[in-house]
Amino acid sequence: MKQMRYILPLLAVMATLAAAAQRGMPKSLQKLMNAEYAISTFYVDTLNDERLVEDAIKGMVEQLDPHSAYTDAKETSDLEEPLQGEFSGIGIQFNMKQDTLYVIQTIAGGPSERVGILAGDRIVTVNDSVIAGVHMKNTDIMKRLRGKKGTKVTVQVKRGTKPELITFRITRDKIPLYSVDAAYMLDERTGYVRISRFGAKTYDEMMAALNDLTKQGMTQLVMDLSDNGGGYLNAAIEMCNEFLSHGQLIVYTEGTNSPRNEASAIGNGRYRDLPMVVIVNQYSASASEIFSGAMQDWDRAVVVGRRTFGKGLVQRPFKFEDGSMLRLTVARYYTPTGRCIQKPYTRGNKKRYELDLADRAREGEYYNLDSIQFNDSLRFITLNNRRPVYGGGGIMPDIFVPVDTTQYTTYYRDMVAKGIVNQFVIDYVDRHRAQLKQQYATVADFDHGFDFTPADMKDFIAAGERDSVHYDEQKFRTSEPLLRIMMKGLVARDVYADKSAYNIVVNHRNPDLKMALDIINDPTRYRSLLEHGNPLYEELRTRGQK
Repeated sequence: MKQMRYILPLLAVMATLAAAAQRGMPKSLQKLMNAEYAISTFYVDTLNDERLVEDAIKGMVEQLDPHSAYTDAKETSDLEEPLQGEFSGIGIQFNMKQDTLYVIQTIAGGPSERVGILAGDRIVTVNDSVIAGVHMKNTDIMKRLRGKKGTKVTVQVKRGTKPELITFRITRDKIPLYSVDAAYMLDERTGYVRISRFGAKTYDEMMAALNDLTKQGMTQLVMDLSDNGGGYLNAAIEMCNEFLSHGQLIVYTEGTNSPRNEASAIGNGRYRDLPMVVIVNQYSASASEIFSGAMQDWDRAVVVGRRTFGKGLVQRPFKFEDGSMLRLTVARYYTPTGRCIQKPYTRGNKKRYELDLADRAREGEYYNLDSIQFNDSLRFITLNNRRPVYGGGGIMPDIFVPVDTTQYTTYYRDMVAKGIVNQFVIDYVDRHRAQLKQQYATVADFDHGFDFTPADMKDFIAAGERDSVHYDEQKFRTSEPLLRIMMKGLVARDVYADKSAYNIVVNHRNPDLKMALDIINDPTRYRSLLEHGNPLYEELRTRGQK
């Protein structure tokens, strides 16, 4: 009888699966269902069936490519939010330092700015619950600050050296997540637009920025996509529409079970004749590569920087009733010339794939052009001017700009990583905000006139000592120019209601931007690159064949 208790359920599931087999269910799926039933029914210990299924799905996905992924409901929501263009909350950016929430920046026009909260304020309580000094996680703090639009939250703030707390009652509202980090004129003719992600509202933001820059006299453009990890494909296509002519291919996708699908320009781009340089680097991925690849393949823009990340796999989302989602790779992205954007990978070896950027750095790809391979199998010909460009995973820029690491010492790394730079800036602005605004009316005035005094830098060194970053004169002197301009940019960001403030300051030491400006302000060189390509690449290709 005891045996029958086990045999009867097993016979039942076998009968069920036999019926499924007759209906055409694949044998592999029958086997999976059989195994899941056996484990959940007969395993020696009690199991959570939902967890068992979740782990099984994740196990299968791990054997696929590096970008197929399964996320539970919470992970799915967190993943999608940065691209939606908005969320509801109080509108601040914050850092936790010594178990205290410091407001880094208020969102322009957001609820916190409207009630008078300032960068540097320390939020001590939220709805009478103390959040300072209680080791609360960032995620828990965010849950308390966020909420439905129209609901209210009361916060108490410590400001500067004032002993009393200031109480603010904030009405939560929709908080925009901007894609355009900066948009300003580099000189009388050259506009600069930096885009950090491709989200639901990126196209509208870009068009507003370009319209404003055109009114300021822009006749040529630098588009900065460095560190842009991508986002929505449609946002990249919409952007390309404004720089290409009707009918020009933007990107196509193709996979074993996905026939070729093309996206082409559907208008007559308003900026199709605007001279343009696009900046990319090793962290530019996905939609960034689609945009820069299309511009390069149609000889529409000169691309400068370093080879991009190489994320060119198309994920199709499969959403489940519980809010979880399977993002399954179904095709690959190809640029108009046929370059596959995706870099090589081994299925089931995600760890090796994740080390690719470190491998590229170790092999010298970021620092020395000679370390990059240029061979015939990676050589493609552009569609207008018939010049050579290179594939092999990612977009190889027309002009390579090496990373300058000479000022990145361990002292610099520790001062940044431990949050000492940010904390010093917060405290500095706390003490000098009114004075800075009075002395420097605009970001441009601040950019041209402000510098930290020797006494300020002594205070900065002392702040490091208090946090166990010991002063090393040689390393400090090496990194001082970089530290100064970074902190100056952070001060500008906190003091002025101008989203471009940080970039206006720090871009003076941006080698990628310097190269972009040199090229776009030299019409002869600009045209030569678009008409003939980079002769050095061809020389390296020829040398590699010998």
